[in-house]
Amino acid sequence: MPLSTPGPRALRQTAGALGALALLALGAAPASADDPATGLVLGALAPVDGVKPGAEIQVPATFTNTGGAALGKVWMSYSVTRGLSHTAIPSNCLRYEVTSFDEAPSSSDLVCAFDQQIEPGVVYAPERPATLKALDHALHDELRVSVAAYDPAPTDGAADPVRGTGPAVKLVERPDEKPAAPGSARHDGWDAADVPVTTDNTADFQVTGARLRGRVGDTVDVQLKFTNAGPGWVLRASDGPAAHVLVKMPAGTTVTKADGYCEKAGDGGYECGTSQRWVDEKRGETYAFRVRIDKAVAGAEGSVALTGESRPFDADKTNDTAAITLDVTGGSTGGSGSTGGGSASSAGGTGTTGGSGSTAGGSATGGTSGSASTGGATGGATGGSDGGSDGGSASAASSAASSASGGNLANTGSGSVLPVAAAAAGAVVVGAGAIVVVRRRAGRQR
Repeated sequence: MPLSTPGPRALRQTAGALGALALLALGAAPASADDPATGLVLGALAPVDGVKPGAEIQVPATFTNTGGAALGKVWMSYSVTRGLSHTAIPSNCLRYEVTSFDEAPSSSDLVCAFDQQIEPGVVYAPERPATLKALDHALHDELRVSVAAYDPAPTDGAADPVRGTGPAVKLVERPDEKPAAPGSARHDGWDAADVPVTTDNTADFQVTGARLRGRVGDTVDVQLKFTNAGPGWVLRASDGPAAHVLVKMPAGTTVTKADGYCEKAGDGGYECGTSQRWVDEKRGETYAFRVRIDKAVAGAEGSVALTGESRPFDADKTNDTAAITLDVTGGSTGGSGSTGGGSASSAGGTGTTGGSGSTAGGSATGGTSGSASTGGATGGATGGSDGGSDGGSASAASSAASSASGGNLANTGSGSVLPVAAAAAGAVVVGAGAIVVVRRRAGRQR
């Protein structure tokens, strides 16, 4: 179930995949021009578990040249996600910091060049293994090791490289290790392996509810939050969201606009995801809704709750659910579908009565212009739409029509002029209301 906007992302992902294939083909071209079957095969690398924050990890990477000829130069690279960092970088290695894009998190890439003869059928390894450090926010991280007959330096989103300052490292033979079989290379001129690295750390996922406050007919803005309080960041293995959040609004309300990362669930609620498959510590998502208050329901209460995948890293379940309460204040400020600013037909002349408790949305003489402006103030105070200004515009139009015909026509003795002027004023009000409706609908469609 898509919980984010899939169109542009899917297109970018497809374009990125095609671009990566093109780059690999271009990069491999120089090596395969002389030897069309340049075989490089990495040795097996096991997942790394039980790492403590602050501890160092050695990467015992090896490889075999399974081709039919010696190679004059190879590159080994080590790419890690943000919970890990490189240590003791040799001077024949360059470190690239790469920003996140599309479905790929940010990474730190170390590329080491080895300018020496690489004989076929021999297992090689750096004389000193590459080392990594688990940072305080490490939890679930990814390590990608590769060997190539061409420079695999990252290009997209990479900052200028920084050369290491440690002693240069060279490759040494490992005669005690069994080499890969000739012709077993999976790719022409390169090989890579992804290694999950798990650190003994925790991350506290939590949600924050909200209080809906307004009159019947108001439409209010509601912001609900999902936060990873840390200390660890969380990277999911799949391309799905980092968390699933289920939102249920209180009875007596209607969602008029849902957040872009939320969609309707089967029980009438909304299931919300995250913008990426990872969430950094102290970060999260804010889900913005617009909700109309239809009626007052005693004790009405909604909820926002974490759901979906298991979270063994999150031991505190007390903040996995939060309430969404409803507080209906005062009387109704509009009929069905009103946004809290009074309808155009609620404006009237100054001679009519109707205090703050009168109901807007009645006949042309059913309220004062003061009532309409009060409704607008209520809508603004409760985060509703700008319906109050629409009501004010309609009142002004009615007053202008009355003024143009000499004020209170009932006292002028004008006879048949009264219904004609009243009809004209009504036409102005209805026209203003129609413009308001069109503008509102157009606004929602943009």
